[in-house]
Amino acid sequence: MNRFTQRREPFSFMLYLAMVGSALLFLFLILVFITKESRNQDIPLKIPGFFWASTWVILTSSATLHWANKAFQQERFRSYRLNISLTLLAGIFFIVLQGFGWRKMILSGITMANNTGGMFIYILSGLHILHTLGGLIALASANKDAFQRMEYVDSYVYSVNPPNQLKIKLISIYWHFIDVLWIALFLFLLYHASQNPSDSH
Repeated sequence: MNRFTQRREPFSFMLYLAMVGSALLFLFLILVFITKESRNQDIPLKIPGFFWASTWVILTSSATLHWANKAFQQERFRSYRLNISLTLLAGIFFIVLQGFGWRKMILSGITMANNTGGMFIYILSGLHILHTLGGLIALASANKDAFQRMEYVDSYVYSVNPPNQLKIKLISIYWHFIDVLWIALFLFLLYHASQNPSDSH
């Protein structure tokens, strides 16, 4: 490990520390949810299909980001620009679909006041969206860098610069974390909804 890389190691440490903190926050909220889930269940809790769609979208975004990384490392910069752009667009679409999911719940009469399960969907989804926005800002920055260097030589010089390599690496780690975090939250919410007998219709 050279001096140039060592000097930037704290960025990786801070990112991992932030991810652990976020995971603990969501774990705490889930534990709180479990202790309160028997309250305010007069309205059946049904997970809107938009949340299913958003889950597939964020899984796809992890795939396109993986392909972007491979292209970046192999100096296939057109493929890199395409896939990093698709990742950004998928992230934006994920948030849009989550918003439609909220709207569907509101139209179904599920609010934070009358349904504990609904309240926690709003809270967990909302906090996850905030985390996703951080990833989108980073992806937007990576996209800007990519499209400012359309010539192969410029792209190559950018790709061999250790700080730029580290930037792409950290963005990827964080985005995959966001993906895994949502999958875990979604599975938990699905499990809770399946335990609600009034949702079986």
